[in-house]
Amino acid sequence: MIIFIYGPDNYRSQLKLREIIEYYKKSHKSGVDLKTLDLKEKDPQSLKEEFFSASIFKEKKLLILKNTFLNKKFKDYFLKNYKSFIDLKNIILFYEEGDVPQNDSLFKFLNKYGKSQEFKVLGGQILKNWVKEEFNKHNVDTEKGVIEKIIDYAGANSWVLSNEIKKIASYAGAGVLKKDNKKNRKEIKIQDVELLVKPVIETDIFRTIDAIAQKNKKQALKLIHQHLERGDSPFYLLSMMIFQFRNLTIVKNLIEKNKPYYSILKLSKLHPFIVKKSYFQSREFTSQELKKIYQKVFQADLAIKKGKIEPEAALDSLILEL
Repeated sequence: MIIFIYGPDNYRSQLKLREIIEYYKKSHKSGVDLKTLDLKEKDPQSLKEEFFSASIFKEKKLLILKNTFLNKKFKDYFLKNYKSFIDLKNIILFYEEGDVPQNDSLFKFLNKYGKSQEFKVLGGQILKNWVKEEFNKHNVDTEKGVIEKIIDYAGANSWVLSNEIKKIASYAGAGVLKKDNKKNRKEIKIQDVELLVKPVIETDIFRTIDAIAQKNKKQALKLIHQHLERGDSPFYLLSMMIFQFRNLTIVKNLIEKNKPYYSILKLSKLHPFIVKKSYFQSREFTSQELKKIYQKVFQADLAIKKGKIEPEAALDSLILEL
């Protein structure tokens, strides 16, 4: 069996991965046939035994493959011998964080022959429903406007949203939902969000993008290092830059097509807060500049994942090159 999990929403994709692992462990108590393999630099020949050898416990193996798309040798080997893999009784799970090139031969194969699930960054009503369900898991209700307010403050990053929801629920004195006991459920107020949640999109990305637009590299570097010093992950900062420059490109294209603001809100499928900020920021860039910057940010992310450069150094280098 082949399973393919991918997409930029790493929080939800990791939850799905954990769910599959826990389900596997229930029926495979030994756990010795559960392995995670980082294929970043591995030779495909060295993995043959992992794939095709029988389990000493006569159980199905669960092999989790990460960074497969970075290993050309393995991709070529896999596609050349695809029939052998399709016929395997073992479970091969391809797990990819971030965007995956959809014109890649391996991507097309996995979508055709595997059980695939993409985890996109949520938006619109789907994001609101997800946030509501997350609050419900912590045995709390929300007054009108709370869901919109926390999305305005935390953005569409599910890692951030999940942490903020846990914090607010804890502040309200709620526990994990075991029984839907309405008498014990707390209600979260808008004031609670305003008190406890820092508007991270504003601090994490928009100010930095403003500095880049103004060609103020010194300020952009200062903002990036402020986040690093307080413990923010370089991968998170890069993912937010990729996320926002993608948004800027979408909005810019619609502006150049002479679409009115209300149409951009609908056609972009982005949160109104994101559209509002992107609408004005996009005027500071040409389409060519946005395309160039987006490619550079994406290349920096790829270089880090391949181990070619340290994350902090990559961020510094990226800002200086923009």
